[in-house]
Amino acid sequence: MKTILIFMDTLNRHMLRVYNPEAKAVTPNIDRLAEKSMVFDKHFIGSAPCMPARRDILTGRLNFLERGWGPVEPYDVTLPQLLRAQGVFTHITTDHSHYTSIGGEGYMQQYDTWDFNRGQETDVWESRLEEPPAPRSYLGRVGRQYQWNRQHYKTDGDRPTPRTFASAVKWLKNNEDRDDYFLTVEAFDPHEPFDASEEFKAMYPDSFDTFYEWPRYDALNEQETPEAVEHLRNQYCATLSMADKWLGKLLDEMDRQDLWEDTLVIFTSDHGHMLGEHGVTGKNRYHAWNEMSRIPLFIHLPGGRNAGERAEGVTQNIDLFPTILEYFSREKEERMERAQRRKEQDKKNLAGRMFIPPDWSMPVQGRSLWSLLNREKEKIRDYAIYGWFGKPVNITDGEYTYFRAAANDKNAPLYLYAAGLTSFEQYLGCNLPGEDICAGYFLKNVPMPVFRIDMSRKTPEKPSMGLGENRLYRISHDPGQLHPLTDPLLEEKYCQALIKTMKEHDAPEEQFERLGLI
Repeated sequence: MKTILIFMDTLNRHMLRVYNPEAKAVTPNIDRLAEKSMVFDKHFIGSAPCMPARRDILTGRLNFLERGWGPVEPYDVTLPQLLRAQGVFTHITTDHSHYTSIGGEGYMQQYDTWDFNRGQETDVWESRLEEPPAPRSYLGRVGRQYQWNRQHYKTDGDRPTPRTFASAVKWLKNNEDRDDYFLTVEAFDPHEPFDASEEFKAMYPDSFDTFYEWPRYDALNEQETPEAVEHLRNQYCATLSMADKWLGKLLDEMDRQDLWEDTLVIFTSDHGHMLGEHGVTGKNRYHAWNEMSRIPLFIHLPGGRNAGERAEGVTQNIDLFPTILEYFSREKEERMERAQRRKEQDKKNLAGRMFIPPDWSMPVQGRSLWSLLNREKEKIRDYAIYGWFGKPVNITDGEYTYFRAAANDKNAPLYLYAAGLTSFEQYLGCNLPGEDICAGYFLKNVPMPVFRIDMSRKTPEKPSMGLGENRLYRISHDPGQLHPLTDPLLEEKYCQALIKTMKEHDAPEEQFERLGLI
């Protein structure tokens, strides 16, 4: 049995023709994969951005109610761990540079083997003391490190995402005719900076002549004119088309090996990106608009069963954990016998990575998608909740979305819980007053003490970009979320649904107080 998870960072759903026939981006290989798959129409993020989204997938649990960006926790029971214990070989190839940064520890190391393709964004790859070549004038950001890294890129094939797909092709060739593996192919593109080779930029011509490929995370200013925003979107599309070309090489290898007959293939993203919609660029600092939180999901079933059909139930990335685990539960006993023989051989050779399954497990909050994939049910849940740590908690049933903001300007009480005290390129707790951090058995279902850090003092007292306001939208009629509704009865319905769903996800008690839900 085989599973290939293909993961493209910052992939805007509305830029794909399978979801938006008028989309500008040219992505024949994403379209090709969609034709072989069941397409999910109401798929949402759980936790965002990058590392929280990945922890969701690896654990089947929501990260954002307890902490923001951070490592795999020592108490996490991860999908690769459980698959390895069942005799499934796991491998990841990626160019996601945050895996090697402070705050990204432990993710690649969950796998038997991993391959990291260097050079994206802030990856400290090219080491120079002098200042790099830089454009004379530009909009948005220009990163010093990336300016040095990009000196390596003469063709599209030199760039990290193409090298990631090429690495996946090589891995499949090296392991042709093998069975019982879980391959994760994780491409950083089309994440910013939107840097593509000239071949792909030429596909989206415009007359804007100022360098602009790395947007600010803020409201548009007077320089970011409609022409500038259109150029930024063109840069995004070029980067996406370049990644699509190299995805095609992976699909070609799957064609050659006829992997479609016996392989589960999953394609999704972690979140989208604002490119001028709602007057902003970037992510993280605004309400979780659909452009960021409603993401693509395709699943190819072995043999092409139900290919081209659409699934309407509300789903999230936490659902991938139980779906993949259930798939590999078939033929488990035979595979376990093979795994035991491999372990015994590894022991003799003093090689290999021995893994002892934990004698406890965290309750999985995701729900298997097999009842949707097999057309046995139309939905697996009534509501999905999602968001960023410390920001509004959002809920949807696919018909409406409701953004529930903090009930006070101090965004309090708000605690971060973690055993690993790192976050995005920083250490937590080092510069806090003594009363702001303590340790104890604070988390339900976690069999060890964790740190609790008061984060309410770390957030602005005046939430920006409308984050202090509750919002209600009917996304079935208003997918762009341009027309907020005023309906107290409907809002109360979603408040009660939010309370119930947060409890199901083991939300810390103070989250209800922070949101004014008690």
